[in-house]
Amino acid sequence: MGLTSFAVFLVATAYAAVGHGGASGYLAVLALLGYAPAQTAPSALALNILVSATAFIAYRRAGHFEPSLFWPFALASVPAAFLGGMLRVPPRTHSWLLSAALVFAALRLAMTDGPRENAGFPRRLPLRLTLPVGGAIGLLSGIVGVGGGIFLSPLMIIARWADANRTAAAAAGFILVNSIAGLCGHWSRHRIDAEGLWPLALAAFLGGLIGSHAGSRRLGEAVLRRLLAATLVAAAFKLILTGPA
Repeated sequence: MGLTSFAVFLVATAYAAVGHGGASGYLAVLALLGYAPAQTAPSALALNILVSATAFIAYRRAGHFEPSLFWPFALASVPAAFLGGMLRVPPRTHSWLLSAALVFAALRLAMTDGPRENAGFPRRLPLRLTLPVGGAIGLLSGIVGVGGGIFLSPLMIIARWADANRTAAAAAGFILVNSIAGLCGHWSRHRIDAEGLWPLALAAFLGGLIGSHAGSRRLGEAVLRRLLAATLVAAAFKLILTGPA
């Protein structure tokens, strides 16, 4: 349990710095350390809730949260994530496709300049765009066992809807509500060993505090974009090596 907790701490620290909960990293850690497949996705979502909530609070207190970048996507993603958590879908085929998409997004983020804070972002995103995007991300996230930030964040930056800090804040809130919905869907199929999660939850909480504080107040735009790119690559390799839970 000591090794697992330390690995969870490192994952939470790195992911919280870019507003993510770390579910893809927790899935990798739990799978590689031999946890039962039926437990990895709900356990990762439970840790995701804790870390994304910590990151969301930190980014909101730092003044980076824009509700108009959050609710248009969350409106459709929450029910879709619940449905995805209830479904049993063979994941191996789409895990390779997702890995390719994540690597592509990571390369775009690492090699191009992100939008500046005064770049004139759209005041309102059209629901005809955000509803299907949010629903698709939510459904996929619920099935795989993640919060969806690894898909939403690069989209927001590449499409120049927000800078890295506002993206991280919106992603943290998005991940939080999707993880709750996905966990409820998984819980409807089988129970979770809550007692065994306590050491991991403590490690995730401490990592989330450190990472979210650094990301929201101390790291610059370029550093955040490159951290997000590294996060996407790590998630892609996780999908390739272990597959979703």
